[in-house]
Amino acid sequence: MRYQGKVAIVTGGGHGIGAAYCRGFAREGARVVVADIDGPAAEQVAADLAREGAQALGVRTDVATLESAREMARRAHEQYGRIDVLVNNAAIFATIPINRAGFEEIDDAEWDRVMAVNVKGIWYCCRAVAPYMRQQQSGSIINIASGTALYGPAGRIHYVASKGAVLAFTRTLARELGGANIRVNSLTPGSTLSEANPTEEILRMRAAATGDRAIKRVQRPDDLVGACLFLGSDDAAFMTGQTLVADGGQNMH
Repeated sequence: MRYQGKVAIVTGGGHGIGAAYCRGFAREGARVVVADIDGPAAEQVAADLAREGAQALGVRTDVATLESAREMARRAHEQYGRIDVLVNNAAIFATIPINRAGFEEIDDAEWDRVMAVNVKGIWYCCRAVAPYMRQQQSGSIINIASGTALYGPAGRIHYVASKGAVLAFTRTLARELGGANIRVNSLTPGSTLSEANPTEEILRMRAAATGDRAIKRVQRPDDLVGACLFLGSDDAAFMTGQTLVADGGQNMH
């Protein structure tokens, strides 16, 4: 119960890995704010957590809009009186299909959309939550990156570039917020079977990813929960600006 009395916001919490993070925080006593652009999904995850005895709030949030991010933070603080953890998990990749072609075939609109959610969205959510964390002189921000930023696979270069930006953003923000006792770290998953109804193509892709791993199996959302809970907790109280890789040994970082 490391999170007893604490409040955690998880963006993209209505589906897949984000929902797994929400369940993990709730199991350890946190009051959880499930933020997702899919409002009904966010409310459903919150309702499921409430039925299991947790306190949870579902909030429709478009992280690519500063006003929406600020409303998310306002509602969290209004409901629970504090914000201890922000998990910046929302991203365009699994639940919203993107072009996997070469860099010359990606159009401007899709490039801008990926950057707006995957990079600007994290910036907006941090801007929205930081004032509350500064006020209480404590907090932990966990930015979800991707192993693709470490090994640079061919295809979907906009996604890979956006996750590389997350790693750099994390380091600079850690220095800017450290004086307020706010920690900022990134969690870097490998290829994870997070889709609710994966196609045969996705299953083959996830299986193929096991070839480069030290642990030869498909990664699933629950494989990331422990690492996320560690980064947000007092167990990692002197860690900031770091990248924690949880990918079964694909990237020996």
